[in-house]
Amino acid sequence: MRVALLTYSTKPRGGVVHTLNLAEALSELGVRVDVWSLARGGDAGFFRDVDDAVTVRLIPFPDVDGETVTDRIVRSIDAMSAAFTADDYDIVHAQDCISANAVGTCIRTIHHLDQFTTPVLVECHEKAIVNPYARICVSRAVAREVEAGWGLTPTVIPNGVEYQRFSDAASGDANAVAARRRWHDEFGPFVLAVGGIEPRKGSIDLVRAYAVARQQYPDVKLVFGGGETLFDYRDYRAEFDRVAAELEVQPIVLGALRDADVASVIAACDVFAFPSTKEGFGLAAMEALAAGRPVVARELPILREVFGDAVAYGADPEALAAGLCEALGGAASRAERGRALAKSLTWEAAARAHLAFYADNVLSSTE
Repeated sequence: MRVALLTYSTKPRGGVVHTLNLAEALSELGVRVDVWSLARGGDAGFFRDVDDAVTVRLIPFPDVDGETVTDRIVRSIDAMSAAFTADDYDIVHAQDCISANAVGTCIRTIHHLDQFTTPVLVECHEKAIVNPYARICVSRAVAREVEAGWGLTPTVIPNGVEYQRFSDAASGDANAVAARRRWHDEFGPFVLAVGGIEPRKGSIDLVRAYAVARQQYPDVKLVFGGGETLFDYRDYRAEFDRVAAELEVQPIVLGALRDADVASVIAACDVFAFPSTKEGFGLAAMEALAAGRPVVARELPILREVFGDAVAYGADPEALAAGLCEALGGAASRAERGRALAKSLTWEAAARAHLAFYADNVLSSTE
């Protein structure tokens, strides 16, 4: 069997991380896998090295000054459509709206549902849900949203997690200890959020929650990492800066993290904050659990489904602040539950479930 996995970016967004880990796990099971992506801004490869057994096929996609988000997405679809040949594969599996619109007949993983107001993007989002001949979701909650909105019934296959990588980063090994110490030397105690500063990540609510928690824990810093996105969040970032200044909060914004640093900064944090307003699974929070870190998450049905009682929840900044204070105070530790949950989710299991799904759906791709 030859499989094409398609993603829209080489940067470390959740769907891209999923794509690479799934590709490598499928390859270890003997599947020939090609990963296709747009190479934005002249990228020569993905944000991390990819196993040599996986073939990486990058489509040149230079930046265009002054381009709108809508125009960039339309150009993304056109570029991928022109470069990709479906006839070379038994399974064509798109991981996002852009690739699903670009390749025609395909399987689609719907990681989460978006809401757009621009007619072109609304149409793209709709086609990427309706046109694929088979669908996967990474959580039951997203699958229920798809069923409620479109009458479709996706198959649920949860993400895996690189448990050993994050567990090792939290271990007593001398190199791991030194890597964590570097972050502590730079920040002192800190609350960490990853994924950048954007509406879906609930960044402003976290600033408000931190401002409350800081009254009890004044030495704790607030750190944001990551942030690659297709969308223009300049207005949201301006509001983020305004709220932070009003509350006299000085967040540390690291921007994109080197892949080599991700595990150590997560393992070093005192609390991992996950205040997203919309998620499909919550892979970054699961990585934090693998590192034994306490997680404070938004009260969302999807996150309740995935994390159960392994994390603390808050529906608003005040409740999130209470969760941060509880974790910073060392009360009600959920570390063992979190580690056990993260360890139970493997990419091998996800890959085997995908293989079973492909076997059930491979014939449909030629109809």
